Amino acid sequence: MSSEDYLKDISEIKNLMNKSSRFISLSGLSGILAGIYALIGAAYAYWLVNNNSNGYLILNGKIFQMVIFDLLLVGFFSIATAIFLTTRKAKKNEEKIWDATTRRLLLNFLIPLVSGAIYIIIILGHQKYGQTGALMLLFYGLALINASKYTVGDIKYLGYTEVVLGLIAAMLPGYVFWFWVIGFGVMHIVYGTVMYFKHDRK
Repeated sequence: MSSEDYLKDISEIKNLMNKSSRFISLSGLSGILAGIYALIGAAYAYWLVNNNSNGYLILNGKIFQMVIFDLLLVGFFSIATAIFLTTRKAKKNEEKIWDATTRRLLLNFLIPLVSGAIYIIIILGHQKYGQTGALMLLFYGLALINASKYTVGDIKYLGYTEVVLGLIAAMLPGYVFWFWVIGFGVMHIVYGTVMYFKHDRK
């Protein structure tokens, strides 16, 4: 057997090991749609606040509750779309949708995300919600980075971007809304498009 054959076998073994330890059925299209949902939700929230007589959110006020509901809807549709498209892609590729790798992926993703969500709820309870958008970007970015070792590696770059945007938003609180729009809207569309052409169109 020639050295080229050995290298080919080693490459195939490496690919098999990579597939067995990483969940690679994430759908790029789900990222695009999540970004679109975020932009629609942000546009509605912007309209709500600007049509409020006070021009700002009041904790426990009707406008604030509507914005929170709007945010929850964006999250719900994003998660539902990701589950549906990822499940469909996994079945198409004859891959398992739920195994030890998937569980590790979800665990590493949810620990920073849930911790961040609880922290945000706590500070909202103390009426300190000026940095909420920045914190959302930060904890979401950390969750992506933490989970990236169990899925397609490109997702960590989206995580890095979210963290950087969160830090900048924290320094420029007057522009938090627009950094949120860029992070959850524009960057999801960019990331999803790259992933779609890199992994989905094969």
